[in-house]
Amino acid sequence: MSQLIAVMGVSGSGKTTVGAALAQRLRVPFADADDFHPQTNIDKMSAGIPLDDADRLPWLVAIGAWLATHSADGGVIGCSALKRSYRDVLRAAAPTTLFVHLAGDQDVVRKRVAGRPGHFMPASLVATQFATLEPLEPDESGIEIDLDQPVDRVVEAYLHAAVEAL
Repeated sequence: MSQLIAVMGVSGSGKTTVGAALAQRLRVPFADADDFHPQTNIDKMSAGIPLDDADRLPWLVAIGAWLATHSADGGVIGCSALKRSYRDVLRAAAPTTLFVHLAGDQDVVRKRVAGRPGHFMPASLVATQFATLEPLEPDESGIEIDLDQPVDRVVEAYLHAAVEAL
């Protein structure tokens, strides 16, 4: 059975690192949602301006298309998916997507973001991401995992939860 997973969370939560490790472990393709942003979104975030829902919609549609393309064989994408409405766009394109929410402390995340050289997302926007974040609701297919642990432990936590769900 193929797995279609969206590793979600705020910027700096480890979506790319965990997503790539999880995809490698599952032997499926990985994509980073940051690569789907149009240049206008990157320019806006680089200037310290948060994106609004209108900015995000074309980005989410492109991510949903990637997920749909990989629904037969599986895939993992690292994508913030901060609001339920954003996750709904992804689920509309790929209904079997499971969300893995990397959740944790805002100070831990702010330090991580501040330590990333050359990334377009400034640490000053971390608070806006936490303000926007809508955690997974009980009727959403997904799990929450503490981000403040080694990547291997996060991957193992997902694998354990996936086995328990079977």
